[in-house]
Amino acid sequence: MKSYQTTFSIKRLWIILSVGMVVMFGILLLLGQQIYQQAPPIPEAVKSQRGETLYTRADIEAGQNIWQSIGGMQQGSIWGHGSYLAPDWSADWLHRETEALLALSTAPLPAGLSAAQADAVRKAALQEEMRRNSYDPASGVITVSDTRARAIGQVQQHFVSLYVGSDPTSLKLRRDYAFPIYGELSAAEARQLTAFYFWTAWGATTNRPGDTITYTSNWPHEPLVGNSPTTGTLLWSLASVILLLAAAGALIAYYAKQFDVWRGDILPEGGMATSDLLGQAVITPSMRATAKYFWVVCALFVAQVLLGIVTAHYAVEGQGLYGLPFAEYLPYTITRTWHTQLAVLWIATAWLATGLYVGPMLGGRDPRFQRFGVNFLFISLLIIVIGSFAGQWAAVHRFFTDLTANFWFGHQGYEYVDLGRFWQIYLLIGLFLWVALVVRALWPVLREEGSKSLIYLVLVSALAIGLLYGAGLMWGQHTNIAVMEYWRWWVVHLWVEGIFEVFATAIISLLFVQMGILRTSTATVMVLFATIIFLFGGVLGTFHHLYFSGTPTSVIAVGATISALEVVPLLVVGFEAYTRHKVEHEAEWERIYHWPFMFFAAVLFWNLVGAGLFGFLINPPIALYYMQGLNTTANHGHAALFGVYGMLGLGLTLYCMRGLTDVTRWNQKWIRISFWSLNIGLAMMTFLSLLPQGILQTYASIEHGYAYARSAEFIHSPIMQALVWARVPGDVVFAVGVFAFAWFMVQAFMLGKRPGPETITVPKSVL
Repeated sequence: MKSYQTTFSIKRLWIILSVGMVVMFGILLLLGQQIYQQAPPIPEAVKSQRGETLYTRADIEAGQNIWQSIGGMQQGSIWGHGSYLAPDWSADWLHRETEALLALSTAPLPAGLSAAQADAVRKAALQEEMRRNSYDPASGVITVSDTRARAIGQVQQHFVSLYVGSDPTSLKLRRDYAFPIYGELSAAEARQLTAFYFWTAWGATTNRPGDTITYTSNWPHEPLVGNSPTTGTLLWSLASVILLLAAAGALIAYYAKQFDVWRGDILPEGGMATSDLLGQAVITPSMRATAKYFWVVCALFVAQVLLGIVTAHYAVEGQGLYGLPFAEYLPYTITRTWHTQLAVLWIATAWLATGLYVGPMLGGRDPRFQRFGVNFLFISLLIIVIGSFAGQWAAVHRFFTDLTANFWFGHQGYEYVDLGRFWQIYLLIGLFLWVALVVRALWPVLREEGSKSLIYLVLVSALAIGLLYGAGLMWGQHTNIAVMEYWRWWVVHLWVEGIFEVFATAIISLLFVQMGILRTSTATVMVLFATIIFLFGGVLGTFHHLYFSGTPTSVIAVGATISALEVVPLLVVGFEAYTRHKVEHEAEWERIYHWPFMFFAAVLFWNLVGAGLFGFLINPPIALYYMQGLNTTANHGHAALFGVYGMLGLGLTLYCMRGLTDVTRWNQKWIRISFWSLNIGLAMMTFLSLLPQGILQTYASIEHGYAYARSAEFIHSPIMQALVWARVPGDVVFAVGVFAFAWFMVQAFMLGKRPGPETITVPKSVL
């Protein structure tokens, strides 16, 4: 009876998952169509009332490409997306234009007004002018008043001077913003760049046709133009909290009902394995070939952290490193680009290598040319990393004179997908090669009798890893940035944060089953259930990144309500921790897996804190309205990206090292130091520095407006600088953990491989 119920339950969960994903991705695509239709229009020209052409469409598009080539989102932000040291260029332009227009306003006022009344009348007139939509769809022309045209000219002069001027004010701002010392723009390029900045600010202050809110739903907070949270922003925030509480209660009730059943069905039917079944497997040539991947993981991890330390220091010194002319060669834009990209690259490499290692182990053999495929993929990944990084360095130093060449081989300027289009395509091909290698290695397992749901979930998620990265090819060189952001978050949210986690969860559960410490039916039900509740919130939760990116208000409605569900699975992390503890401490032989299990346990903790608490802190629209692009985002990013995905990558690395090295000779001291230093250092980094910085910026954003919270005046204020220095203790502790892990890896490989012939006889699958 139990077997029938389990089969029925698994079948039902597959149906729910399949139907749910069709519905969720259908809604995601439907709202994407609305973004295409309702994105802020790029005008054919911007003209004054007297007919003077201020900017053309060609200027705006060229300006966007120039902005990309000098680092884009890695040097300030647009609509809140990007780095945190330089300003948000949309908000900065908007604030400066508003102040210039207010100062130029000479319209006569009624007699008898007090100073306060006169000021109110001027501000009301300014708001009416700035928010009025003067875009003509027929001609494609935006018309501004002659006075506003003069204000635009003044702001343009400021930005041109910022990029090419040599006056003391511009030089100081360039230092404060950590601009590259070399690679300055020409005056013509700087003017085109200002055209792009103007257009993004225009979308942030101009009402949608027939509406009273701007294209960016009144973001950023700018009191001078009446940008304040919309009614929908407030109401959908309340709805998200209510839905969170309701869903949390329902899920906890369900877990409480099922917990006794799952608790009794965790262990295999025949009891816990009495020996390390996978430890008896002999390593195949292709599995041995994955060792170099883990060397690269270690090297990239160390490089990423060193670049992070340098990048953080630039927030204090701007264009130097303790007086050394470091920025002449590796400016802030480059160090931050490489820092963010390396985070994704080393974590993804650890996961990809795990798939290549586990496939032949579970399949029981090396398919023909498997080792060649593993080695070829490794060489390709090295070429992609070195080639894309070299292209980005060359772009920021202005070696690409042709903007199309920059798009293909240089710096795309979009955070986490900065690599040129050629390298994107090359990486996509590499991912599909990886999928092929994993599938062909696991193929023999699919021919065995018994439940194959876990294998299917591994294969489906592996295929999705390739497909979802392909979303990064959906924009072109001149694509409207609102449309680009829609597809970029497919990559960042669904690829990095979403489907990789499904793949890792499925493969860890599969390994536990193969080790004989977890029942197949229970593992299958729990993984499918976790995948359902995660992806049901995660797919449409993509929209919580897009509230104010030139998207229609429907994005706020869907994103606010559904993204609340992303937090719900994290509320039952205690149940998951109990399950892990239950299966990880049942047999004496499991001690050799202690440290992989410890890193998996850290994933659960940071899932709750980094992804859950810090994530929901900024997820509701009303919170993100004031917090977008502040250090609250960096706080969530560090705690979630490394705490969850990084810890998981390190745990998988150690799991594979169990077969590639002699575990009996591991130096436990170094891995112990690494584990605790990484966790303590990350906690210090977030709680002592990033979170307080973000809270202070949020206060400034609410009190004075978003532009002030991102200004050099505030970022370089004494208290903010003190909080930047407060990162040092956490960074030092964290760095100790990084180098301890690297030294452990060196020692483990130097002490020798696990002995055994290069043929394999794997114990019968537990599946």
